[in-house]
Amino acid sequence: MGKLILAINPGSTSTKVAVFENQQELHKTNIVHPSETLEGFEKITDQYAMRYESIMAFLKEIGITVQDLSAVVGRGGLLPPVASGAYLVNQKMVDRLRFNPVVEHASNLGALIAFEIAKHAGIDAYIYDPVAVDELQDIARLSGLKEIPRRSLVHALNIRSVAINTAKSKGKDLSAFNAIVAHLGGGITIAAISGGKMIDIVSDDEGPFSPERSGGLPGKDLVAMSYKNDQATMKKKLRGKGGLVSYLGTNEALKVEEMIEAGDTEALLVYEAMAYQIAKGIGELATVLSGSVDHIILTGGIAYSKRITEWISKRVGFIAPVIVSPGENELQALANGTFRVLQGEESAREYDID
Repeated sequence: MGKLILAINPGSTSTKVAVFENQQELHKTNIVHPSETLEGFEKITDQYAMRYESIMAFLKEIGITVQDLSAVVGRGGLLPPVASGAYLVNQKMVDRLRFNPVVEHASNLGALIAFEIAKHAGIDAYIYDPVAVDELQDIARLSGLKEIPRRSLVHALNIRSVAINTAKSKGKDLSAFNAIVAHLGGGITIAAISGGKMIDIVSDDEGPFSPERSGGLPGKDLVAMSYKNDQATMKKKLRGKGGLVSYLGTNEALKVEEMIEAGDTEALLVYEAMAYQIAKGIGELATVLSGSVDHIILTGGIAYSKRITEWISKRVGFIAPVIVSPGENELQALANGTFRVLQGEESAREYDID
């Protein structure tokens, strides 16, 4: 038997869990947490014991004990900015996520649960490419308003995973590969990768609109609207009720495609406008790489849409060849990164930020 890796990805209403032998998935489940259960917890970290027990029940069901495991990896949460790659989960990280998280978020539970399971098994726990990965070059941090620096908040785990895999398939190491990766999901983020780092990004609040997020908006009009609505309403308009929801009343790309097939011209215009804005974001980042782009990669759930990917490819194909790698595959990405650490291909960093 190879190395058994337990990967844990907590989301807002479910916990995705999988066991891998080396990089091969053996068992996977999506543990759904009913809203009535979650409503009983004041804070997300209070859900820790409930989610931990559900994972242990899954392991018992598939006949695997914690002593069988070689490593546990959790989805990295919202820590202070960190470099990409693997981090050993230590007490300092656990305390930060439990008592002083940057933002309360379900992904914070990944490290907490992994640490507890690993402790009982006498093995190491890791996180890999957490949401907090920030490798922006200094020039990319200026926004145009001194009080508001640009931050790197992107789908780092999936973006780097498909970039690593694509580079490897081309016989290159990521450090010698220039790529622009667009993650197309409920939120849309785009990253320019050079020298193995995400040196600049288009975040989901400054770039394309997405199924439920508004993306970048005209500043003066946004300020005027903010005076007519309270903060909670505005936040919901930007994240939750923006994008496709605002124009078409749905956040489901498949439903929009059905509307288009039924002859809805407004749905066609809005859907193509989303692809148009994604292409603009890719073009913007091509300038960051001075046009030296090996590949453009389209990933995430919406990348399953042939219509969207063809619209984007038609506009950006002159920059570089476009590769479509649909889906998120976050559990696989966590396991792959951890396996590289276990094999000595990568080193895990020690978390040491207050």
